[in-house]
Amino acid sequence: MIVTLTPNPSLDRTVSITDLQRGEVQRATASRLDPGGKGVNISRALTAHKARTLAVLPAGGPQGHLLAELLEEAGIEVAIVPIGGSIRANIALVEPDGTTTKINEPGPLLSGTEVSSLLAGAVATLADQPSWLVGSGSLPPGVHEDLYAGLVRRCRDAGVRVAIDASGLALHHGVAAGPDLIKPNLEELEELVDRSLTTLGDVLTAARDLVAGGVATVVVSLGGHGALLVSESVIAHAVAPVSAPLSTVGAGDALLAGYLYATSTGSDTVEALCTGVSWGAAAVSLPGSRMPTPADVIGIQASLTNEPDLTLALKN
Repeated sequence: MIVTLTPNPSLDRTVSITDLQRGEVQRATASRLDPGGKGVNISRALTAHKARTLAVLPAGGPQGHLLAELLEEAGIEVAIVPIGGSIRANIALVEPDGTTTKINEPGPLLSGTEVSSLLAGAVATLADQPSWLVGSGSLPPGVHEDLYAGLVRRCRDAGVRVAIDASGLALHHGVAAGPDLIKPNLEELEELVDRSLTTLGDVLTAARDLVAGGVATVVVSLGGHGALLVSESVIAHAVAPVSAPLSTVGAGDALLAGYLYATSTGSDTVEALCTGVSWGAAAVSLPGSRMPTPADVIGIQASLTNEPDLTLALKN
């Protein structure tokens, strides 16, 4: 079982438009509503692949009720911590070439009791020895930035592997606690190391520094440039083609879900990287924040190298 903790879940509305014009009336060509939040998306992807997962999350208000209904319809096992406020709603505007403009709300203010109940709900699953516990996404108001650091320490004490996918101070504190895995994107990694990373070599150096500092494995998602995996003994770069991108929303979550799924079913880290990149590429080919099914992933083959081109430019 893979447990996901999503402190700041959401309802994600994705609106397709022809061309984003600031200050003008936009005519939608399509729209969809999905359960959202990084950990929720990971559990959605795992469920789509028939992997057992439990999503731990807070929910309250009318939007929280709708989120619970959508998760139930998707067949996702959940442990919901009731809260007094209403969860957030996010909007993604997607243009025909896949360019995505996101508007994310901050989320509800959680009380100290609600935060304690949320963390307790995740920690309670450690008794079942899940293959991974994942702390994912932003923290809502009222949650201290060291939440993921505390989660890492609890998992280490229980002998359970822990992955962190976050940003800002939440990621900074989580990294300092020494998790088994982190999965930043390029912008999150730049913020974490406080410098610009313009080439694949820059990313490799930054990831190596994090591994030297106590993170077991770093997987950096690089959009169209795939993902780079760095650990003490492995360097690997994988890329999968996307012929017709529709939406980048949730692609990094799908990548991480694929990686966790593969490592939980016996794959080594390099094989898992390829699986994750294939799942991420499949997600980009789907509308909104839809998570890929096995049918979506089949036929997507990631190319892999252990000697990446370190001069590869990651920014135009």
